[in-house]
Amino acid sequence: MNSRERLQMALNHQEPDFIPSDLGATVLTSINQSAYVRLRRYLGLPDVPVRISDLVQQIVTVDEDVCNHFKVDVLDVAPRSSGTFHIEIKEDMDRYTYFYDEWGIGWKMPKTGGLYYDMFDHPLKGEATKSDVDHYPWPDPVDPARFQGLRERARYAAEVEKKGVIIGGLCAGIMEMAAWMRGFEDYFRDFSSNTEFMEYFLDKIVELKMAYWEKALAEAGEFADAVVEADDMAGQNNMLISPNTYRKIVKPRHKKLFDFIKSRTNAKIFFHSCGAVRKVIGDLMDAGVDILNPVQVSAVGMDSAELKKEFGDHLTFWGGAVDTQRVLGTGSVQDVKDDVRRRIDDLAPGGGFVFAAVHNIQANVPPENIVAMWDTLHEYGIYS
Repeated sequence: MNSRERLQMALNHQEPDFIPSDLGATVLTSINQSAYVRLRRYLGLPDVPVRISDLVQQIVTVDEDVCNHFKVDVLDVAPRSSGTFHIEIKEDMDRYTYFYDEWGIGWKMPKTGGLYYDMFDHPLKGEATKSDVDHYPWPDPVDPARFQGLRERARYAAEVEKKGVIIGGLCAGIMEMAAWMRGFEDYFRDFSSNTEFMEYFLDKIVELKMAYWEKALAEAGEFADAVVEADDMAGQNNMLISPNTYRKIVKPRHKKLFDFIKSRTNAKIFFHSCGAVRKVIGDLMDAGVDILNPVQVSAVGMDSAELKKEFGDHLTFWGGAVDTQRVLGTGSVQDVKDDVRRRIDDLAPGGGFVFAAVHNIQANVPPENIVAMWDTLHEYGIYS
């Protein structure tokens, strides 16, 4: 059985020969650059130039030799940003490097000890109006440079390499983009006291995303097994907005976007939302979500066995193979192995599980723990 067949069976809630796995197929399942360099050396692989796939998170494009070593089943073939917008990284004296992205959001990172970029400037903060949304210099979602070579890469990955294919989106989720462009204080206030503006703003982002997906899926939708959308809606202990607010304001727009995508491809909707999202998992499924990423097993209500029992007949869990908060970075090798075995026992039966860490592997994770994670998969990830 090849990797694509393995992934497709899992996504259709069947048991393949082996649990399919992902390392670096999305900007949500990759690895920090410093952890990656240490991992390559630990594996005895040659030093190569590190290719940053997401500047903000400082994560890498995982090289083929690492993917082959861990028998990774999924590839990402989509560009994630415009080929005609060029980021210019600047320096703030001796303290920070910073840049503005194509959406006008400012990001900065300490020059000493910095691990990733944080937002510091929000282009539509303060007293924004519908007119400001209408006249904002939005990025071009159908910039041809975004899609250059997309069809060829997708076809080659699916038909020649026989890997699972996942296509990344235009940008972060509709809620996330609203938060990042407004600033979090204004964003949360908009939900309660500026609802009409919030709905108008979200509709604009949905419009941009639909334009992107129409072009991306016309190019490569026939080869895609999954497409990525996201919205971080929860923290460690609870939702960031109430479930009722989600259902009233956001869910109809998610459904509109997901219905649009599904009308143009047979690919599954991969939806990323960190944290304690259990209260709205049923709503996400109603809106069209097929795959939940991650299973943040350390968050309230996100017990892997309970989630599999309640939702596992219809929802695929992508990620959740090991507790990244409390085990992968600071636990022993044996702790990692024990946790991976637990998650396999909880999530793998009946298919509907793709092996990956809970979000990107962070800079503090020692290489021996990463290897222990994958060794445990290779030992216990076989379906009988």
